[in-house]
Amino acid sequence: MATRGKNKANIEAVGGKKLTPATQMMGHGYDPFLSEGALKPPIFLTSTFAFESAAAGKRFFEHITGKRQGPADGLVYSRFNGPNQEIVEDRLALWDGADDALVFSSGMSAIATLMLALVGQNDVVVHSGPLYAATETLIARILSRFGVGFVDFPAGATREQIDDVLARAQALADEKGGKVALVYLESPANPTNALVDVEAVRGARDAAFPGDHKPAIAIDNTFLGPLWQQPLKQGAELVVYSLTKYAGGHSDLVAGGVAGDQRLIDIIRPMRNTIGTICDPNTAWMLLRSLETLELRMSRAGENALKVCTFLRDHPKVEGLGYLGFIADPRQQDIFDRHCSGAGSTFSLFIKGGEEESFRFLDALKIAKLAVSLGGTETLASHPAAMTHLSVPDERKKALGITDNLVRISIGIEDADDLIADFAQALDAV
Repeated sequence: MATRGKNKANIEAVGGKKLTPATQMMGHGYDPFLSEGALKPPIFLTSTFAFESAAAGKRFFEHITGKRQGPADGLVYSRFNGPNQEIVEDRLALWDGADDALVFSSGMSAIATLMLALVGQNDVVVHSGPLYAATETLIARILSRFGVGFVDFPAGATREQIDDVLARAQALADEKGGKVALVYLESPANPTNALVDVEAVRGARDAAFPGDHKPAIAIDNTFLGPLWQQPLKQGAELVVYSLTKYAGGHSDLVAGGVAGDQRLIDIIRPMRNTIGTICDPNTAWMLLRSLETLELRMSRAGENALKVCTFLRDHPKVEGLGYLGFIADPRQQDIFDRHCSGAGSTFSLFIKGGEEESFRFLDALKIAKLAVSLGGTETLASHPAAMTHLSVPDERKKALGITDNLVRISIGIEDADDLIADFAQALDAV
């Protein structure tokens, strides 16, 4: 982990026992006595920071401009860094066992900054499908304006299928005069909950690109991470988050994060410095609050989801359930067993019928809220085909399994029996 600013009073082990991230969230990266003894970090609302000397200012800017490797070892300007943001980054890195982390103003600003940093004109992006609709739009409609091409594969693809996709991607890159610049994954996929075999992707990438210049492997880890999935252990090099979801977890902030390999973080950081996609100090402070209870919130939501899905699984008006605790496909189960430590609390519910029946269900909910950003303390439900993925062409939605009877649900921390009662009466309205 990078050392930034003044030395921090970090306690990482006690009596030979390595402390868990849940414990380290209470103080890692912050020394109260550097802030008048304040137990919690203050919110540092300043646009710029005073230098101890002209030489220090020069040294800091050498880092900011890339003349020196790594992050600046002091505070410069709030577009580049700040105390609240750095503390959050230190703590976020702990959850995934990452070298370092960066925080952003939204999940999409994290994704966009990562791609702008790693992908150049006429390059090719390989990605799993489906992706969050805005991510698909960024790749297919925006980056394509600059000559960037893409090749995709279904989330559950085998090693052989991934090998074939990488070969096609290299052929396309050769044709365009660029390179295969990035392998971008999303697992579980939004909104189908399909899992990607990260180990197979890493093996295929390393086999296809045996030299030093390999496309980075990045994965959107929003819906299981960082508690139930840690893809860096399976071979990913960067994990991406909408911190708006479970990490923030209270439906009261918008933020994003990237954590992973120091070399890649050092490439992404200057891009963030340039285009100004860092999150603000107040949001960073709120994330610090949220990270302290991340394990508690996600664990309770996961327990609730199991109870709710047990009820839904056999309901006569339910056609299917995309819940990772009840996987029917052997390939998906194998990926889950190797990659995941929990089923999460976000799932796909397939209502018997189509859009009309799904809308009746959603409109009848009393406790669950109809909203599109999931992973809050409250139970939320949405209709991807008509909402989050409305911009995806109809033929692609069909190919990806985003159907009119698919409802996306994120279970919160309410009483599970109350939620079951709510879903029961809503299904009665279908």
